[in-house]
This record gives sequence, structure tokens and C-alpha cells, in this order.
Amino acid sequence: MTTQRPRMTSDRLRSRDWFDNPEHPGTTALCIERYMNYGMTLEELTSGRPIIGIAQSGSDLTPCNRHHVELVKRVKEGIRAAGGVPFEFPLHPIHENVRRPTAALDRNLAYLGLVEVLHGYPLDGVVLTTGCDKTTPACLMAAATVNIPAIVLSGGPMLNGWHGAERVGSGTIVWEMRKRLAAGDIDYPEFLSRIAESAPSVGHCNTMGTASTMNSMAEALGMSLPGSAMIPGPYKERAMVAYQTGERVVDMVWEDLRPSDILTREAFENAIVTCSALGGSSNAPIHVNAIARHAGVALDNDDWQRLGHAVPLLANVMPAGAYLGEEFHRAGGVPAIIAELLANGLIHGDVMTVNGRCMADNVAGRESRDPEVIRHFDNPLVEKAGFLNLKGNLFDSALMKTSVIAADFRERFLSDPDNPDAFEGKVVVFDGSEDYHARIDDPELDIDATTILVMRGAGPVGHPGGAEVVNMQPPAALIRQGIESLPCLGDGRQSGTSGSPSILNASPEAATGGPLALLETGDRLRVDLRRCEVTLRVDDTELAARRSRLEAAGGYDYPAHQTPWQEIQRTLVEPLADGMTLRGAPDYRDVARQSPPRDNH
Repeated sequence: MTTQRPRMTSDRLRSRDWFDNPEHPGTTALCIERYMNYGMTLEELTSGRPIIGIAQSGSDLTPCNRHHVELVKRVKEGIRAAGGVPFEFPLHPIHENVRRPTAALDRNLAYLGLVEVLHGYPLDGVVLTTGCDKTTPACLMAAATVNIPAIVLSGGPMLNGWHGAERVGSGTIVWEMRKRLAAGDIDYPEFLSRIAESAPSVGHCNTMGTASTMNSMAEALGMSLPGSAMIPGPYKERAMVAYQTGERVVDMVWEDLRPSDILTREAFENAIVTCSALGGSSNAPIHVNAIARHAGVALDNDDWQRLGHAVPLLANVMPAGAYLGEEFHRAGGVPAIIAELLANGLIHGDVMTVNGRCMADNVAGRESRDPEVIRHFDNPLVEKAGFLNLKGNLFDSALMKTSVIAADFRERFLSDPDNPDAFEGKVVVFDGSEDYHARIDDPELDIDATTILVMRGAGPVGHPGGAEVVNMQPPAALIRQGIESLPCLGDGRQSGTSGSPSILNASPEAATGGPLALLETGDRLRVDLRRCEVTLRVDDTELAARRSRLEAAGGYDYPAHQTPWQEIQRTLVEPLADGMTLRGAPDYRDVARQSPPRDNH
């Protein structure tokens, strides 16, 4: 399968406007002479060879992507072997674990910076190096906006973590060890030591957290080479695919194969279905919806439920399963998942991908090599593993990841024969993570085994950025009694490595006046998964009175801006349900061709 567009020719390359434009000799000379001051030759810049950018996401501040610093050397060799000229440049750092107040602030900032680089510099194509959670959507959002030939190179997951003979999953182990620390089973030094065991090598999370999910989504969308998403970072195949990626992007330039040829409605439907089969992160709908908006494709959380909820869980990978990235890769990785879904009529096989072939061709013959790690369609871990899009009088949209509803949670909350798949309970409300940590163990809150914990003020405006704080553990006193999970609901996010079936990403958020701002501790909520409804059991008259009091007090109170970017983002950011994009940004599309940058001299 190939595009029908005529092949690119040297005289039509974008870079020629900078490096070989006789109509503007002065500007051309200024562009060339500064690149020659560190040793590039005139022939490299003027011979009509494609100039290929490499968006370098690796740095000392981004440890999960740091091996890209070395890995891009192989990308450059591939680019040169194919006849291109590589230009490496930095991407704004994004590190999920360390960035405060949340790395979600950086996704849109990195997107904006990358758009400006791809639009305003002499680049004919780009390799997007990804890894840690938000580097992938930031890169794909920018690629969709600028629309020059682009290809994703993941850095791959870490090797398996081990504690003796027990697998230790990055991120996932944190939530378990927090409970053990609260219960008094381990002390602080052991807590740190056990968690450190989960990160034994270079690479991003070895679980199916947001990093593995989003790099798998890049492959499912057709934006990276087949089978490349989950090659572990230290494996020799990772360097091999880096070289192949460099080679391929040059051919993409000559073929004029752009993101707009690949990021179609059908490609996004493939991504939704694949995400469900992977047990993918609850952050995926936010980021995939954002990429779709920038690609001009209408996609919302109703689509995630309609297309993905009935899809079975095939990947037996933490947090929804038992294994880690190494086993998943060896079992066949993303191609084996897609092949299984394709064979059962759930994948659009004719969509274009970055290697110039259709998805069906890419996964032909790619089946599971270990049916315990990658299950067959008729033997899934969970029958219906996708997201539910919940609605009600508290929000217009909130997601629940059903693949991680544990047997204990289902037994305690969803097994009443008179009220199947539904439960009701009183709420205890926390305003931000600081409030939660300060008060969760306060006995006066009277939190019991049926309480619903609510986190608000944690959305894109309230936190700011959308914090991963909704998956709240119960008070230590309950954990010591063996009650290790309670229903959680909130307008923030949770880590993709968490196995909690929280109700997340509630939109609109409290900080923008959403009904969550009216909720009070002691109120009762009914959650009905069959109806996909969450209902606050407070009458309209009382809610109207609460609204009046809130407005008289100046609205929901949240922390002040700490930096200029926080203020800019809060002013422009859309709700989590809409992808947390910046208002107006998705209106810019194909800007490299529709709005070429003006000369600077």
C-alpha cells in the first residue's frame, strides 16, 4: 500500500529555502555560514540531500529517556547511510516521577517548543525520540500539527526488576510498598530498597504503565516501525531499530509520507482497540484524544467505551497482569496483539504506516510465542477490558479502567445481587494531595470499608496540570485490618502503573466550577457501572444553595500560579476529557505547507 502523491524531488525540499535559494542569496549565506562554523561542509548543505531533525528527549533530567543520548548515534548513521543529513536538537525535558507540580504541565510546553522547531528550521523530516509518558504525545501532537515526514523511535522499557524470584514492576511496586509501610510490615529503608529493585537498567517503565502504553499506541497508530515499541532499552535490537528508523525517515521524505497520511480516523480506532487489549494506562485516552485533535480527527471518551470496552484483555502484563516488558517483547509484543485483534475483525488492516506498508502486512504471521503472556482471543484474562465513560450530575465525563477491577474489589462493591455492578456510599472529600496526606489517618473522618474517597482540585487548572493523585490508599488503620482499597473518584489522574479501578479524569473539574466543587464530606454517591452513571444523592435545591455560596466566596479556591507557564497553561487548557490541549492550538494544522515561515532577513 502506498500513497498516490508524487515523489519528492530535491528542488522541492523544505530545506532548500534555507540552504540553496538563489533568489535570496544573503539569507542563504547567513544560514549556511553558521552551520559551517563547526565543520559541516557546503556540499552537505547544498547538494539536495534531505535534512533530518532528531528530537532528542534524553537528558540527565529525563533518566527514562537518557539512553537516547547514545542511541541517536545509530539513528544518525542510518540517516547518513540513506543519503540524509542529521541535525540533533533538544526536546524540553519531561520526567514523570520528579517534575513538580506534575509532568503534565510539560506535555503542552514541549509540544509548543517542538512545533516551533519543526516549523521554523530547515527540516525535511524528523525522528521523534520517545520514552517517558508524555514525551510520546508531545512529539506526536507536534508532528500532526506541522505535518512533515515523522517517525517515532521509542527508547524501550527497562529490564525486569526482581526481588529474589519475584518480578518487581516499576511504578506498580510503589503502590504495594506504600501499603506495606503503612501497615508497619516494612520500615523506611526497606521501602526505598524494594522500590529501587524495580528499575534495574536504562529504559522507561517495564510495566504497562503510561510510558509502555503510549509507545505501544505510537506503533498501533502506525507511527513507528513494526515491533519496535517494546524492545527493551538494553537489547541489541534497540540499537538496530534505531539505525533502521534513521534509514526509513529519509525514504519517507522522498515518498512525501506525512503524519496526515497515517493519523486517520481508522488509525485512532485501532489504537483504542489495541489499548484495551493491552490493559493500557488510564492516561491513554487523554493523550490519544489530544493527538487526534491535532490531527483533525474527532475522538472522545464515548468512542473509547463504544469501541474499546468489549475488547478482551490479552496482554498479561502488570498492573493488570503478572509479567513485565521483557516477557511481553519476547512473546511477540504489539504486533502479536494487533494480529490477534485483526484475526477477530477488530482492526482496520488497510491503514498506512510509516514503513509504507499497511498494518495487515506488518503483522502478517506475527502471533503469540507465549500464550501465557499474550493470550489468544478465546482465552483472555478479562472478557471486557476497556474503559467505561461515566456520566452524571457530578461531571460530564470520567473514566474507569475495568481491566484492573480486582476480585476483592468486585466482591466488596459490585456483587450485590439486588444491585449488580453498582454500589453506594458516603464520601470523604480532599482538596488536593496535600490535604489528603494531612488528613487521611484522622479518625474523626470516620472512614470505613464502604467509604468513597474523593480527590478534587487536582485537574489541569486546579493542581495545575492534572496530578496523578486520585488513586488514594485507605487509612493505615483499615490497611492493618486487611482493607487495602476503597473506591476513589476525582478530577485528577492516576499513574498508569496503578492497578486501582478509580473513577478518573472527571470533567469539568472543580477549579473551573464543575459540580465536584459542590460536594461535601458526608454526601452519598451511587455508582452504577451498568448504566455508566455516578449520581450525587443531594437534591437540586441544596445544590443550588451550595452553588450560590461558592460563587459568593469567589469560586473554588486553588493554589496561585507559581510560574508564568502555569498561568498561561491554566488560562488556555481544555478539560482532561478533551485531551488537555491548549485552546486554539488544534486549529493549526499542516503548518509547514499551509503557512511556511517568513524569511528572517
